[in-house]
Amino acid sequence: MAVFPRPRVLVLGDLVLDVVLAPERAIETGTDVPGTVGIRQGGSAANTARWLARLGVDVQLVCAVGRDGAGRSLVAQVKGDGVRVRAARIAGQRTGRVGVLIASSGERSFVADRRAALALRPDHLKAEWFARLDLIHMPAYSLMGEPIAATARAAVAIARATSGAQVSLDLSSIGPLLAQGRRAARELVASVRPDVLFATESEVEAFLGRNAADGILEHAEIAVIKRGSLGARVVARGRAAEPLRFDVATPQVNATDTTGAGDAFSAGFITGWLTARAAGRQAPDALHRATLAGHRAATRQLTTSKQELPPG
Repeated sequence: MAVFPRPRVLVLGDLVLDVVLAPERAIETGTDVPGTVGIRQGGSAANTARWLARLGVDVQLVCAVGRDGAGRSLVAQVKGDGVRVRAARIAGQRTGRVGVLIASSGERSFVADRRAALALRPDHLKAEWFARLDLIHMPAYSLMGEPIAATARAAVAIARATSGAQVSLDLSSIGPLLAQGRRAARELVASVRPDVLFATESEVEAFLGRNAADGILEHAEIAVIKRGSLGARVVARGRAAEPLRFDVATPQVNATDTTGAGDAFSAGFITGWLTARAAGRQAPDALHRATLAGHRAATRQLTTSKQELPPG
């Protein structure tokens, strides 16, 4: 059996503290309702990096945290999953926090206070981090706000020039992405020219301004559209006039908290895609295998209890 080197991936973006509110019934104005309040590691970039490590990828997470207890705990937890954490510690800014309100359906709403996460600068990057990279991944959050956006663009340029690495981007959250309008959002995506673009169906429609998934190929060679309980749709440029497109279904999973499932899917897809390419598989087969790997990782995320951060 052929043995291939472990894929090497660098993830750039947010490592933050999630404060998760899960009420047992609908919120009532002016009073309290029973439920749970949890504190755990969050951040789309960090979630993806942790799943990449769990799936056997040699992964680095480039991020920024404050010089505080939360930052130390978060870094230690992610390192514990086998991620090499390249964390800039920002003086005078606290580690980012995101409030997560979970509805009874499992869907989430967010209040973001990213603080130190936005303070990652180009001069924090080290050339040796980019040696022999197969891929650099980031959520679209990494392109919103400065100096992290400049850092993300610099990292992509270094990764491509140094290793010929592919670039994957997750649109992440359509509200922040479209805050300055659709044209500005498209310019953000174009600034890193992703090879692989991850998005939900609603994000694709909002980003394109129309319900036509093939149009996303104007912005990436491969688009992976996450459809929740319906599975995923893949569209890709091919040698033929018509793009390659197919759907992959996923088994139904009952989940009260979908946080991190999309990031786990991205990690699974990236792992499957890089592994299949290394094995010399052709694009249709490689993409299908990658999508199945994404579903498996997302299912594991949905059926695994979320780990709380220790006090301190």
